[in-house]
Amino acid sequence: MSQSPFTIESLCKGFDIPDRVQGFSDIPGGKVIFGCGTVARVGTEAKALGARRVLVVTDPGLARTNAVARVVESIEAAGLASVVYAEVHENPTTRDVDRCVAAAKEGEVDLIVGLGGGSSMDTAKGCNFLLTNGGQMKDYWGVGKATEPMLPLIAVPTTSGTGSECQSFALIADAESHAKMACGDKKAAAAVAILDPELTITMPTAVTAHTGIDAIAHALETAVCSNRTAMSSEYSRAGWILLDNGLARVLEDRNDLEARARMQLGSAFAGIAIENSMLGIAHSCANPLTAHFNVVHGQAVGTMLPHVINFNSRLPEVAAIYASLCKGGDLESRIKEHLRICSMDKALSELGVSEDSLGILSEEAAKQWTAQFNPVPVDSGDLEGVYRRAFN
Repeated sequence: MSQSPFTIESLCKGFDIPDRVQGFSDIPGGKVIFGCGTVARVGTEAKALGARRVLVVTDPGLARTNAVARVVESIEAAGLASVVYAEVHENPTTRDVDRCVAAAKEGEVDLIVGLGGGSSMDTAKGCNFLLTNGGQMKDYWGVGKATEPMLPLIAVPTTSGTGSECQSFALIADAESHAKMACGDKKAAAAVAILDPELTITMPTAVTAHTGIDAIAHALETAVCSNRTAMSSEYSRAGWILLDNGLARVLEDRNDLEARARMQLGSAFAGIAIENSMLGIAHSCANPLTAHFNVVHGQAVGTMLPHVINFNSRLPEVAAIYASLCKGGDLESRIKEHLRICSMDKALSELGVSEDSLGILSEEAAKQWTAQFNPVPVDSGDLEGVYRRAFN
């Protein structure tokens, strides 16, 4: 195991981040383990949770790195059996979950490890719902619909983006309608989240950029959503501070572990903010762009975010929050600078989106669950206006 050159406290030092945030006091699951080399603890943590046979849920790209081998080695060193399901797709659908469930049943597993980005963790959670409670994913669309206990989950993120390791929600798309179903239940939350910054070094530059912008959007949307609380706002602010500090650095030097650690912590903090509040129209506008034009989620959210900030700033209390997050500067401009550094400063027209589709996209965006939590109430007409500002 590598020796961590830093701690959560040292990474947060000098920033206005409360102790309760640094201690992950409000996570829905059991505990968070942070530090370089902590992936080696997967096996001992699984054994402590009573596991005998462990399903590792991951994606084909990650399977080609040594991350999966390290997890399997840790599991087997603890005297446990491992089964690897490495067929997760980006933006997982109900078909992905069904295939994962089949692998879990065949392996007769009693604990699940979600290893990878949000897609792997969402698939792991979705599998857990169906494996333990039966039925179909649509049966769990909403909150608290699982009636039976679920298997323990260990979440090991290899990206700094979704913060899914600190959430009880699985986001799964219906394979036929493409509707994204947010299925939430406290029983689905990870019993253990292992944050090992070393695992993020292998991320391609584009993935680092896209997931980083997505995490920033999580921090900023939760900061102003109508469902925000004093507690969630602390996590939103902490997430933004660390992400804003780390993104340019990791793009400049992929081996800057301190910056990667800040990004990973920031993403996790923003994930807790989502768990305790909600998102807004940057995400509700992004999902139809992905469904219809295959725009990568991080790019879709990033393209929309400056225009959403501009739109929401018409509400004085929201403008004040934005100003407090970007002291001495303009938040909209700051996000545009991040997009430029990430080579993601692209209009919708540059991403293959057709202008005649904006009406349909707006209607679908208005029906997205997160739209109802935007601080400024919206309808499809409002959203079409935001799309049009993002078009050129």
